[in-house]
Amino acid sequence: MKLGFLGLGVMGTPMALNLVRAGTPLVVWNRTAAKAEVLRAAGAEVAGSAAEVCRRVDVVFLMLADGAAVDAALDRGGSGFAANVGGRIVVHMGTTSPEYSRGLAAEVAAAGGRYVEAPVSGSRKPAEAGQLVAMLAGEPGAVAQVGPLLAPMCRQVVECGPVPGALLMKLAVNLYLITMVTGLAEATHFAERQGLDLARFVEVLNAGPMASDVSRVKVAKLVARDFEVQAAVADVLKNNQLVAEAARAAGLASPLLDVCHRLYDETLRLGHAGEDMAAVVRAIETRTAAVAGGAGAFAATVPAAANPAPAGD
Repeated sequence: MKLGFLGLGVMGTPMALNLVRAGTPLVVWNRTAAKAEVLRAAGAEVAGSAAEVCRRVDVVFLMLADGAAVDAALDRGGSGFAANVGGRIVVHMGTTSPEYSRGLAAEVAAAGGRYVEAPVSGSRKPAEAGQLVAMLAGEPGAVAQVGPLLAPMCRQVVECGPVPGALLMKLAVNLYLITMVTGLAEATHFAERQGLDLARFVEVLNAGPMASDVSRVKVAKLVARDFEVQAAVADVLKNNQLVAEAARAAGLASPLLDVCHRLYDETLRLGHAGEDMAAVVRAIETRTAAVAGGAGAFAATVPAAANPAPAGD
């Protein structure tokens, strides 16, 4: 089967590279053409447009920022959509709302294509190592074809039933990730401001029952003040909003998530949108400064919310 890959960002580039390095013939495209050069150097073919990729392959992987980017790449709603998706498998690996994915699946099927959700759990480093976990949903025959193709990118593939089961699973996992990393940032802030030896704090945390691959990476970043991006604050805020919307649609409370929503929104508005999610500690530090200086200090430091937290907290 001929494979294509659209979207060479923080996650897409290492994922596509792993396919090429495993010997997979791959045709790639990215809106910013310069980002495709690393794939060309690795042996991939670089197409001049998303439509060219689609029409040259049997399976096209999409690792794009949001639904608008997917729609633009596939020409959804335009005259080229049917030719881009008809007769091939479209694999949506990004994170969008479940309802968006449900609608896209229906339109791909109506145009004669097949559709598989395949969002992944993991950030840049697991992507580089080929250690992502993929969640698949869709028509069983298409899912069975796509699963083995993910081996160079993913250490495990979990089938989640029909669309949008995979994206709902991804949102549930993201809820845990967001609240966990935020709690870790607050704990590190507490330890530092209490004058504890942070090396010993890290030693205790990493030796204890709460330790995980994520906690080990994030606590090291927090202690070193290393906010090089693995999962960007802006992307985490977007994902937080998607989880909150899905919770509200189902009539569910999400109190911890709603607190995190405000903290990531504050971090973004403090100017750290492109930093790693561990930079949420900056919002916590700003709140600490406000406690020391009075409520007015916090109001003066952080502008009015551009993305207010969902109701329910």
